[in-house]
Amino acid sequence: MPDQLLESTVMRRDDIPGWGSDLDRANRPAVPMERMPARLDGPVLPPVQQHGATEVLVSPERPAITPVYGTTAPPRGVSGAIRRSAFARTENDLRHWLLLLLADRVDAVEGIVEDLRDGHVPNLLRETGLPAAWRHNPRGVVRKAAVSAAVLGIAWWWLKKRS
Repeated sequence: MPDQLLESTVMRRDDIPGWGSDLDRANRPAVPMERMPARLDGPVLPPVQQHGATEVLVSPERPAITPVYGTTAPPRGVSGAIRRSAFARTENDLRHWLLLLLADRVDAVEGIVEDLRDGHVPNLLRETGLPAAWRHNPRGVVRKAAVSAAVLGIAWWWLKKRS
């Protein structure tokens, strides 16, 4: 009885639509139209150069501006000055990337200062994603808090010991 039930539930490979379609090219519906590499219809023209009124930072390796670029966050303030100094260096220089990381952090602090200047007190816990992190990865949040507390404790102890 169990053998009969097993035989009735097993499907033959030929009954499965599309099974083995990669084995026999004659059974593939796109074979007559397929070409390797794929055919491009007509010449591919580069996009038209975008013109904007904002400053665009470019790498010394590629002095021409790309045809399309973002203009929503032009360099400004202290973070913009740091970005300009980063783009004075080549991309294979580690200082280029470290300066860009520093500029991102400075830009975040500048945004908080602008919010406070405009009379808006930012909700730092919510804006940094702490509630979502706590909901989806509470162990990671606890671990990060423990490491941060240890680093701050060691720094406090070391500074107290020096004085």
